[in-house]
Amino acid sequence: MSLLQPAESTSAFLKMGILGLSGAGKTKTAGKVAAGLVLHMRKLGIDYAAKPVAMFDTETGSDWLIPDFQEAGVPFVVAKRKTFADLLTVMREAEQHASVLIIDSITHPWRELCASYMKKKQRSFLQIDDYGYLKGDHGWAQFTSLFVNSKLHIIMCGRAGDIFENYVDDNGKRQMEKIGTKMKTEGETAFEPSLLVLMEHVENTRTHIVTHRATIQKDRSTTLDGQQIDNPDFKDFLPHINRLNLGGRHMGVDDHTDSQHIITTEKRDWQPVQRRIAVDEIQSLLVLHIPGQSAADKQRKIQLIRKHFDNKSWTEIEEIMPLFDLRAGYDSLHHELEGKPSRYNAPQIVPGDYDVIKSDAKPHTAAEQTALELNDDLPDFAKVSAIPVNEYGDQV
Repeated sequence: MSLLQPAESTSAFLKMGILGLSGAGKTKTAGKVAAGLVLHMRKLGIDYAAKPVAMFDTETGSDWLIPDFQEAGVPFVVAKRKTFADLLTVMREAEQHASVLIIDSITHPWRELCASYMKKKQRSFLQIDDYGYLKGDHGWAQFTSLFVNSKLHIIMCGRAGDIFENYVDDNGKRQMEKIGTKMKTEGETAFEPSLLVLMEHVENTRTHIVTHRATIQKDRSTTLDGQQIDNPDFKDFLPHINRLNLGGRHMGVDDHTDSQHIITTEKRDWQPVQRRIAVDEIQSLLVLHIPGQSAADKQRKIQLIRKHFDNKSWTEIEEIMPLFDLRAGYDSLHHELEGKPSRYNAPQIVPGDYDVIKSDAKPHTAAEQTALELNDDLPDFAKVSAIPVNEYGDQV
């Protein structure tokens, strides 16, 4: 079947982001939009509008929305939690049992995910290579997939942060200039909503009247792009909502497949397999020469393992010993038991020192060539100074 199909609107659920500083009106606006959306869907006869509005509340803001939902006649349920794991659980529950989900604030689960990762790794800081995991399929991507694909209206609120850019002034000095505002969470999260709103607290210095001003930073329908709305209500966002396929079929983006089938592996990708082969060869060699299970035979095996594998335990040999050391130990063991070198016999080339071998130098043996080709040890990032990054994974 062809991947290309006739286009149709399959965005049936509101995916909205609201960012702003403290007191900008994020929570209040999210509550107004959620309650108004439920009432709007009731008029359209959409059945799931009978379900309550749910809120993942990290800041106790839900307490102040209770009167608003009571006045609107819309049931309201809350989970006062902060962890990323709880966020994923609430999103799945809300898809089944709620009409709309408010997340306030999305900033906290991202910070908690990073903190939990550091605790798990027993580290006090993040390095730039850690963000590959944190942003990937086992990390934040779980949230973005649910946000886009879930059959649920979601309004997420997040704290606002400034975006700065370096430049060199007329005097040749490096300066920093604010060029925009972004949501304080994982760096690419703000790309996911179809409607993104910046809320600001604006005070008239003469009358001291406070206005909560919404600036539409992104509207995929383009009906509201760039507009500014003071003290916004649900009806102010109707032009965008009316472009949704409300009550119809929703289909986000298929993220259940990958491209492994078109990727060709190289020798450097074989190291886990080569480790298993080396461990199996060690076991086979020991069984071949010491087949018995007597106490003396077991003691002899332990003595040989300690002698040729630097006093390491078998679990350490099997699970974490580098391929280079496995082959070197096997060669030494093979030499004692068989009386001749193994196929891995080669000069003791230390991983990390390959760069001192001259480019015109030729390996003496095929085994030496293999040792050179399989220098796939990852650098120990803990031994080098970390590349400075901020809490969102952006290099600074």
